[in-house]
Amino acid sequence: MKELVELIAKSLVDNPEAVEVNEVEGEKSTIIELKVAQEDMGKVIGKQGRIAKAIRTVVKAAAIKSDKRVVVEIL
Repeated sequence: MKELVELIAKSLVDNPEAVEVNEVEGEKSTIIELKVAQEDMGKVIGKQGRIAKAIRTVVKAAAIKSDKRVVVEIL
């Protein structure tokens, strides 16, 4: 999941070197923390949060295979 979020984020932003993705494993859920440069924050969130919602939807669909709940947080 971490690699998927990293790939999506790096393709969206102007400064891909500043993209950081951390994965925090729990028993039944996984939290993926996404950090980008301040000037790229709007590109990752999108108008009214549409891009952020789309990223979360793609990750949730991919997480169905692993039978875990995945939460994507944009920091």
